[in-house]
Amino acid sequence: MVRAAIVGCGSIARLRHAPEYKNNENAVIAGFFDVDRKRAAEMSNSFGGRVYNNVEDILNDSLVDAVSISAANSVHSLYAIASLRAGKHVLCEKPMATTLEDCDAMIEASVAADRILMIGHNQRFVPAHIKAKEIIDSEIIGNVISFRTVFSHKGPETWAIDKSRGTWFFKKEIAGMGVTADLGIHKVDLLRWLINDDFVEINASISTLDKKYSDGTAIQVEDNAFCILKSVRGIMGTMTASWTNYGEEENSTVIYCTGGTIELFCDNDHQICVRTKEGNCSYFDSENIQTNDRQTNSGVIDSFIGSIEKGTKPEVSGYDGRESVRVILACCESAARRSVVRL
Repeated sequence: MVRAAIVGCGSIARLRHAPEYKNNENAVIAGFFDVDRKRAAEMSNSFGGRVYNNVEDILNDSLVDAVSISAANSVHSLYAIASLRAGKHVLCEKPMATTLEDCDAMIEASVAADRILMIGHNQRFVPAHIKAKEIIDSEIIGNVISFRTVFSHKGPETWAIDKSRGTWFFKKEIAGMGVTADLGIHKVDLLRWLINDDFVEINASISTLDKKYSDGTAIQVEDNAFCILKSVRGIMGTMTASWTNYGEEENSTVIYCTGGTIELFCDNDHQICVRTKEGNCSYFDSENIQTNDRQTNSGVIDSFIGSIEKGTKPEVSGYDGRESVRVILACCESAARRSVVRL
């Protein structure tokens, strides 16, 4: 049985981490910590476990096996490294950190402590994405040439626990980056995993097009990102992330192969459509992808607990998390320099 403490009691903890630990027969919630003690108390009342006064109390609790970090981006590395050094396994939300130096320090702490460090990139666990990877790996429609992926919604002020224009997502010193780190990084990780290749060339434009604070000034981070990514093998495509989609949330991907295409969440009636260049079309149906308004089991917690119980490597490693951070930082650099960045 794995006893897990949750650090950070915002929406991701309330809607995913805590319910998924609660529903896992091999896990017990040891307790919660949040800088807002009231939030931690509410979580304790809803899901059980104690309220910790600070992170140090968690680290000193010998009954805690694992720490789930769902706090703001700026403290991910601080809490993760401290937890690993205290002998706890760590699940950290994305982005794992806001600098590569912090990513490296987290990985080094994991190796030194011989404890699991897993990053919460949930799109790998979506059934339709798992099926798509099976199709790609089988090469039944040839090799991947290019891709197109989009993740867009109304913005974190509609999702975060602080549903206002004062949310920490809009503050650079806390978030580090905007939509690129919030939504774009999900797609970077998904694509790396689907095509089994790293990105080495980035050309991006990021901007704050619409989001404003209550005083009318533009937020400190970008609300839109338009990125062209090229991999080691020459696979090339576009990744779009936006907080200014005020219609229906979009979370779709198209993989273009030598023998056809794989369309993921592009059709309201079917989750996967495989079209061959001969004109044949096959549909594969599974559960719909999660949205801010429709929460289902992400699979992340189950995978994390499974790795601890079995002593196996995590499905999304610290290295995976670092590579995704590396790409989104390159997107920001490319936009700032207005030129291609080669990694």
